[in-house]
Amino acid sequence: MNDAVGPRPEHVQAIAAELSIPPARVAAVARLLDEGGTVPFIARYRKEATGSLDEVAVAAVRDRLEELAALDKRREAILASLAERDLLTDALRRELEAATDKARLEDIYLPHRPKRRTRGAMALERGLALLADALMAQRGIDPVAEARKFVTPPDLVHDAAPEKLVPDVVAALAGARDIIAERVSENPKARQAMRALFAKRGRFGSRGVKGKEEAGATYRDWFDWDEPLSAVPSHRALAMFRGEREGMLKLSLRPPEDEALGLMRRSLLRGAHPDVRPDAREVGAALDDCYKRLLGPSIENEVRAEVKARADGEAIRVFAANLRELLLAAPLGQKRVLALDPGYRTGAKLAVLDAQGALKEHTTIFVVGSKKQQDEAGATLRTLCARYEIEAVAVGNGTAGRETEAFVRGLGLGMPVALVNESGASIYSASEVARREFPDLDLTVRGAVSIGRRLMDPLAELVKIDPKSIGVGQYQHDVDQAALRRALDDVVASCVNSIGVDLNTASVELLSHVSGLGPVLAANIVAHRDEHGPFPSRRALLKVKRLGPKAFEQAAGFLRVRGSDPLDASAVHPERYELVKRMARDAGQTVADLLGDEAARQRIIPEKYVSEDVGLPTLRDILAELARPGRDPRAGFSVFAFDENVSDIKDLREGMRLPGIVTNVTKFGAFVDVGVHRDGLVHVSQLADRFVRDPSEVVAAGREVMVTVIGLDQKRGRINLSMKRDPVIGGD
Repeated sequence: MNDAVGPRPEHVQAIAAELSIPPARVAAVARLLDEGGTVPFIARYRKEATGSLDEVAVAAVRDRLEELAALDKRREAILASLAERDLLTDALRRELEAATDKARLEDIYLPHRPKRRTRGAMALERGLALLADALMAQRGIDPVAEARKFVTPPDLVHDAAPEKLVPDVVAALAGARDIIAERVSENPKARQAMRALFAKRGRFGSRGVKGKEEAGATYRDWFDWDEPLSAVPSHRALAMFRGEREGMLKLSLRPPEDEALGLMRRSLLRGAHPDVRPDAREVGAALDDCYKRLLGPSIENEVRAEVKARADGEAIRVFAANLRELLLAAPLGQKRVLALDPGYRTGAKLAVLDAQGALKEHTTIFVVGSKKQQDEAGATLRTLCARYEIEAVAVGNGTAGRETEAFVRGLGLGMPVALVNESGASIYSASEVARREFPDLDLTVRGAVSIGRRLMDPLAELVKIDPKSIGVGQYQHDVDQAALRRALDDVVASCVNSIGVDLNTASVELLSHVSGLGPVLAANIVAHRDEHGPFPSRRALLKVKRLGPKAFEQAAGFLRVRGSDPLDASAVHPERYELVKRMARDAGQTVADLLGDEAARQRIIPEKYVSEDVGLPTLRDILAELARPGRDPRAGFSVFAFDENVSDIKDLREGMRLPGIVTNVTKFGAFVDVGVHRDGLVHVSQLADRFVRDPSEVVAAGREVMVTVIGLDQKRGRINLSMKRDPVIGGD
């Protein structure tokens, strides 16, 4: 988007219609984005301008503006190309400028696009365009007699350039058919009609590649598959695309061929009984060739891209929803934690953390070993818990996790023992972030530290890891990576800013996601903090290198400072401090007194403070924040425990009812950890006693659930679960 010009009015109108948002609100979001506003800031602090649009709506406007800007850029490139080649007429310009989507734009440009030497192009060079015109007119001419007119005379054959030579009638007619085929394949109306047929009657078909039956066992279910293109679910489409990419499947995304050929013949063959007229038969043969060689593959490629984009979008949406749930998981808070990264042969790495997450001591214990080793491990745990006044124990849920958890619980330490999801902890351990923080520590000790910090504050620790490594995605490596990164960045930023960040304790990684900052300013903030000590106020941020008024405006409301001004620890933006002070003066109190006096706050009439730039939405937000300044919106922490009698898949029996944790949600169901080192699947049909269209209606990653084991395949490691009250045992 151009700062000086802003969005085109027609773009604003189009987005308003698509998203059912008043045009004035769309224009306001566009203006704020042009001014450097971020999605969290616009949604939280500019409600009067946007009509209280939430982050999802603001982001949707942003994304659509960018798509339309890209369309404009492509249009400008096409216009420039046509003008440079002296092909741009007024009529063509009007058509291009009226195109509202990429498909229409490219259809208009297609006949004029620079091409490689196609069969049709070579036929044109041989002068066969008039023959193609005569055949296409379908006036009942004799094709053979007409074609003879275009055959190179015998006395000129030796003198003719090879590219101009038409040796016989067969070559002449073949060339004319090639011209017709290309003209039809480039005709916008023909392309649009074929798109409609693909959309209505397209089939998603799959066949196994010959000779790959054993290697492609994973894709066996799709070795002979056929279903309506409109019905294929996103997860199956992505899986089958992967199978094709790996050379195991051959896919087809077309309507029945006879229907496609019939559509073209009905549209372009003239008169009754065209198959008995020789010229119409030539045109019919050209149309068959057009579909099989040109138009069919072209539209199929478009449809593939559309199906892939839809599947990507759905997979990204599921991934983003799962990630949000994990990032907003209940934190233990600032407690002294003893963390264990379990292991069998190499023992469990132990890390002691203080209430701020700083490492105080680390060692290795063997809780799965000899009696002597276990006695020594128990003694070590008791000693460290007493020495550091430990308030909770965090145990990683990987290898030997259940055994370690049971051992610690059996010690009767009198404190919570929590099993922590350690997905991605090894990624963090080997990262530059971990090396910078703990340059002298072994990777496994860094992993233990990460596990303990995840218990204390999942968000603050998980932002250090690439979201794709957290293990809650659906085909995350198969989807558009740029779109995935954008969506996940949005989720992380939304979560970080909705909770707020302590300016004086946050890491560079956490600060990087604060509205208006980014990695450079985040690093500058931490460097300033290290050199000058804690920030006494939000306003002191302006002393940070390269942090100017615009960045301060965007970031300040999401940062928390426990200092002399109580508003600095709240979500009230500094631009509204004077307004809050006026409210306090009108109530005959200080701001600090007002924060602690509910009765006084109840007497404040927000309508009294409405002004040109402050409306009721902002005023209501301010009053809500004054009631609970700096409130953490996350749920309260509670300790979850698996069934103590179940720690291995061999312990499971059909009919068992068990507590579990949802680890991942997909379009076909939810995966649940019941404590046996292998997640079970609750198919979408088993999520509730009612019909469930979307699993996210019922479950979310990190949620505690009760499940029943309805099917077991220990050889393949498959566990089928149900959340129904009275499930059918032995079901799917």
